[in-house]
Amino acid sequence: METLLLGAGLLLGAYVLVYYNLVKAPPCGGIGSLRGRTAVVTGANSGIGKMTALELARRGARVVLACRSRERGEAAVFDLRQESGNNEVIFMALDLASLASVQAFATAFLSSEPRLDILIHNAGISSCGRTRETFNLLLRVNHVGPFLLTHLLLPRLKSCAPSRVVVVSSAAHRRGRLDFTRLDCPVVGWQQELRAYADSKLANVLFARELANQLEGTGVTCYAAHPGPVNSELFLRHLPGWLCPILRPLAWLLLRAPQGGAQTPLYCALQEGIEPLSGRYFANCRVEEVSPAARDDQAAHRLWKATKKLAGLGPGEDDDDPEEEPQPQGPRALSSLSAPYPEKTTVSGLSHSCPGSPDLSKLTQRRIQMKARPLPD
Repeated sequence: METLLLGAGLLLGAYVLVYYNLVKAPPCGGIGSLRGRTAVVTGANSGIGKMTALELARRGARVVLACRSRERGEAAVFDLRQESGNNEVIFMALDLASLASVQAFATAFLSSEPRLDILIHNAGISSCGRTRETFNLLLRVNHVGPFLLTHLLLPRLKSCAPSRVVVVSSAAHRRGRLDFTRLDCPVVGWQQELRAYADSKLANVLFARELANQLEGTGVTCYAAHPGPVNSELFLRHLPGWLCPILRPLAWLLLRAPQGGAQTPLYCALQEGIEPLSGRYFANCRVEEVSPAARDDQAAHRLWKATKKLAGLGPGEDDDDPEEEPQPQGPRALSSLSAPYPEKTTVSGLSHSCPGSPDLSKLTQRRIQMKARPLPD
């Protein structure tokens, strides 16, 4: 019995050490009152995004929940209004997998909201589910969609400066290795999904870095934020049903609650005095060094120009003028934005033959029958 009690005590002590040193998130401070300010949080109907929106609403901000599901988004609006006592919480539809939806959201927002002080790119996916597309769905949702949304809302952010953009990334960026010859190739199988997820998180960090360079002197600052190990639906929702009951208790014990995961994004959005750190990567409410690939300015600039093309904004990698403001290119570019899932855009200088990838044309024709909900928003 004594041995059993000693073992239990050691296990409990080890858990307490792990929890308070690795799991528990430091609380966010920052600006106390946000009255008169407007924030957009993508994927805010559950998890980290919902907790982020709740804290912003509690501080008096007008909060726009940018979510794919109207039903879940409006349910979150009701919950947040009740919990925060702030009725300035609204829902607006946004599906980051569709460039047309991103365009429609930006048009609706700019026509109805006079301010934008905080833009938090929280929504993301870790798996394609059963969806099959002719493009890299993980990169589209986690990077290209947020890139396009930022571009479209940038004039409003500049007019409301000082303002901030927060991109929720992950420590998974350390495993990322961007292959510009296969940047937008479709993702098939769990091994490719793990790689594509890490690549998209690396793209998030490089995006924040390059965006900071592009916006220097405008009063708009941007940050990449790692929420830490969080017990959310992002990964568990894609596991086999029989495995979830086994992993959920472990996740509850060893991972942060969504409220804890929201602390670093909130820190980046609200903490005063971090403007000189624009473009940096934050974890546990402090600056953290990134992998060598994530501080490669040449790769960040190359990704910026490639993403412009993927988003239908203008010249791609072969553009010789980095200062040129991206603009839609003629009827073909406009038509690509009007389709729910535009044709895969070819980036100049990039090969999209995707050697080794299967032909997904027939699978794409059956997308409606096979489509799942990959985007937790």
